[in-house]
Amino acid sequence: TMTTVRQRRVGKGTEAAEDQPSEETSVKPDGKILPGGKLWNILSITVGGIVAISLGLLTSVYVATLHENDLWFSNIKEVEREISFRTECGLYYSYYKQMIQAASIQQGLHGLVYDNKTESVRTINILERMNVYQEVFLSILYRILPIQQYLEPVYFYIYTLFGLQAVYVIALYVTSWLLSGTWLSGLLAACWYITNRVDTTRVEFTIPLRENWALPFFAVQIAAITYLLRAHLQPAQERLTLMVVFIATFLFSLTWQFNQFMMLIQALALFILDSLDMIPTAKVTWLYIIQISGLLLVCVLQFFNSMILGSLLISFNVSVLIARTIQKNLKKGGLLNRLGKLILHVVLVLCLTLLINKFIKKILNLESDEHIFKFLKAKFGFGATRDFDANLYLCEEAFGLLPLNTFSRLSSTLLFYVYGFVLFLLTVAAVIVAFRNLSGSNQVHLKDKMEEYTVTLKPEAAYSLVHTVLFGCLALSTMRMKYLWTSHMCVFASFGLCSAEVWKLILKCLHLYTSQRTQVIKYSIPIITLLYISFKFWPGIMDELSELREFYDPDTVELMNWIKSNTPNTAVFAGSMQLLAGVKLCTGRTLTNHPHYEDKNLRERTKQLAEEISPICSISLQIMDGLGDNEPDLKPSLYPRFCEEIKKNLPSYTMHFTRVFQNKTFHVYKLAKHK
Repeated sequence: TMTTVRQRRVGKGTEAAEDQPSEETSVKPDGKILPGGKLWNILSITVGGIVAISLGLLTSVYVATLHENDLWFSNIKEVEREISFRTECGLYYSYYKQMIQAASIQQGLHGLVYDNKTESVRTINILERMNVYQEVFLSILYRILPIQQYLEPVYFYIYTLFGLQAVYVIALYVTSWLLSGTWLSGLLAACWYITNRVDTTRVEFTIPLRENWALPFFAVQIAAITYLLRAHLQPAQERLTLMVVFIATFLFSLTWQFNQFMMLIQALALFILDSLDMIPTAKVTWLYIIQISGLLLVCVLQFFNSMILGSLLISFNVSVLIARTIQKNLKKGGLLNRLGKLILHVVLVLCLTLLINKFIKKILNLESDEHIFKFLKAKFGFGATRDFDANLYLCEEAFGLLPLNTFSRLSSTLLFYVYGFVLFLLTVAAVIVAFRNLSGSNQVHLKDKMEEYTVTLKPEAAYSLVHTVLFGCLALSTMRMKYLWTSHMCVFASFGLCSAEVWKLILKCLHLYTSQRTQVIKYSIPIITLLYISFKFWPGIMDELSELREFYDPDTVELMNWIKSNTPNTAVFAGSMQLLAGVKLCTGRTLTNHPHYEDKNLRERTKQLAEEISPICSISLQIMDGLGDNEPDLKPSLYPRFCEEIKKNLPSYTMHFTRVFQNKTFHVYKLAKHK
């Protein structure tokens, strides 16, 4: 049988066994655990823990080695190291560098709170606008620890992020272990994470990216939620787990600007499961409160960032708690009665969410996150595709649909096949359980013989199922978000392959079930899978680790060196958002715009720059070149393409712009001063 939905009354022996990550214990008829069983449990947990830590550390060393081999990072110049932090990565790292170079910690913090270098003619609060507390914390740590003589600031930074990969892998390992009851499942999850590295992480080449800071804490939060949803936790265990969930939620929220959207999906998963009576309501309420309080604490630290206060997550969670207070008898009655109440509950929650959110945004005059909704509308064909903000996202490959070749890569390690198999089985089980819960038949006391044939689902397994489905939908629609799905895919697939409940269900359907057969399959199939992965991918990993390359971008290096040597510290640069982040990091010069796009004024400035330099730069006025049909509302531009025309040195351009630098890739023009 798949295990219980509701917490049923059971003997002491079952309670004791439930709290152990390992399933097998030797139990006397009176319910007491035999000494041998307890010893075996301790040994299993110890070995499993050592394997988890070892795999985590090995993953850290692996990605650090790949980074070193790819760039020859230890041997290249400082400017080349900084250029290797491309696009927004360079912007975030620049604040760590700024804090390190400041005369004192206080001066460094003052420079961030009153920053006039990131956006010209504006003083902005970096701590409010961007999620850079991790850079602040790390820079302070570097300054106060006696390590300056042994470790350069850049190494302290990148090693911290590679170290977080160990936390990430250990959290995935533990989640899979908790779900299946065997650490073999955790071992398989970690191996899948490593062999599918191309699709599970990009830390080795986008080190400072916010998600590389945030996802390890998100994985810890999911592991803690998985443990929290187990039956028969002691009050002290529950309180401690809730504290871990809160800390992980807070750190995840603090380190990534997309936190509210990820947690909204998580809140939706909890809402679905609670509505279908598949997880305990009291625990769900605590998780809603933790999400709200974690986000509000981040809001305080970010100087009451209005975008956080106006988030859909806070409006949704508050709406659910209000709606539940209004509808107290939601989980009573027959199937039709409960379905009617449930539909009313969903409508009530949605209406309240929209009302509360609109009310908050009206009071705060909040428009910072409107670009997200414009992007979503345009992406799914519901809005104007001529919108500049939406198109700036849509033209980025990372925000496009998930490429189909992702599935062929995931299938080569057997991960996707196993995932699909487990997903199908547990979805069927969840539908059966949900229907039974809504019809009220689970409230009838079933005898042991009847329970033997009842399909049921653990609350933690139900959560993992809905979590993977919702984040899968997000990944399919937006490629950048695939890392949230693929890492959990490793956990979910390994749990299914090592789960006694899953194999029991299959064998019963085939009329082949015996307890011994289930145990043999539960261990043999994962071990065979691990051997296959090892033999197939170990040589490739060894080749990858022995392959040496070197960073080579002489044109960008020449540009940065020229800017530092030939322009005053007060010079202001305009250009592509991606390049300007590098200019800020390498030269410290002032920018007009940059790749952090979560501010309405900055978006307006970016659009203005595009339109003022030349109307062709505005996405809304572009005409497609080459094959394909242009949309009917597009018209040819009245102006030639600016970046081509300016190179011709025509009088109409030279009276405004003077070329001061050029190489094969870059041209720098100085804006003429007119009286």
